[in-house]
Amino acid sequence: MRPRFIVLALVLSGVWSCSDPPNGQETFDWDELVAELQPPASERQFQARDQASLGYRVYGDPVSVELILLHGSGYHSAYFSRLASEIANSGSARVWTPDIRGHGSRPQRRGDIDYIDQLEDDLVDFSAWVRSINPTATLLIGGHSAGGGLAIRFAGGSHSDTVDGYVLLAPFLQYNAPTVRSQLSGWASPKTNRIVALNLLNTLGVRSLNGMTTLEFSIPPMLRTGEETPTYSYRLMTGINPRNYASDLQALKKPALVLVGTEDEVFYAEKFVAVFEAFAPHTHVELIPETTHLGLVVDTRSSQFIVEWLERLKI
Repeated sequence: MRPRFIVLALVLSGVWSCSDPPNGQETFDWDELVAELQPPASERQFQARDQASLGYRVYGDPVSVELILLHGSGYHSAYFSRLASEIANSGSARVWTPDIRGHGSRPQRRGDIDYIDQLEDDLVDFSAWVRSINPTATLLIGGHSAGGGLAIRFAGGSHSDTVDGYVLLAPFLQYNAPTVRSQLSGWASPKTNRIVALNLLNTLGVRSLNGMTTLEFSIPPMLRTGEETPTYSYRLMTGINPRNYASDLQALKKPALVLVGTEDEVFYAEKFVAVFEAFAPHTHVELIPETTHLGLVVDTRSSQFIVEWLERLKI
């Protein structure tokens, strides 16, 4: 039966036909992000369980809180430079910003991973390594956009007890979550038929086609340095998102902070309040006025809210 399903998937996915690229819509205020960034910390290497070398940056000295921040889709950890520096300079936390596998300056395969749950395994390894360096510290995981989605996926998985809390910056919940605007299509262009076919095949246990591209990003010329990641495989696209945002949020039992800009171009900021009240009511949600999706990571108020929350955090 499997060969028949593979043929079906190929037909449905349009593998022999061309798909439209992202439409190039100016979804985000990239100028704001680029103008406010600071030089990033130097890149270092961490060895995961499969002996792969994964890049990361670290900001600050050892303190009582270690914060891991995961970057959003299509780029890498360098854009956290200002936010991470401001948090670290406050003395409230040392900040670690790893490059998610498949991203960064020297990935094994850009835009792809080996299996769907590999990003969670990497996060287990990285967080355990950070904890081994500072065993008595409070360990937090956070992320921006898709990185926030990965943090939520982690919270809903089997390793959530290994960390002490979460910092979520405009997190991606799910393509059909009430927080998502239709403008997301200006940034991310999914190959919908292909995704549907691969979902079906994976349900049937057929995973041999999971390396196929299912998502493309409209990365502006100013950020095209060769270190961007313009496409995702089905494996990476699936592994970086929550499995089911409702159940993953219900499993998020640890303290959590959510920040969203009221001028976010791809998410409805005000709807995050209702979603988290419904599924993770202990979470503190803060809306930052006149702040965009990318502006959130360079707005000084973001670091101030995080620092204030960290100072109130008692674990």
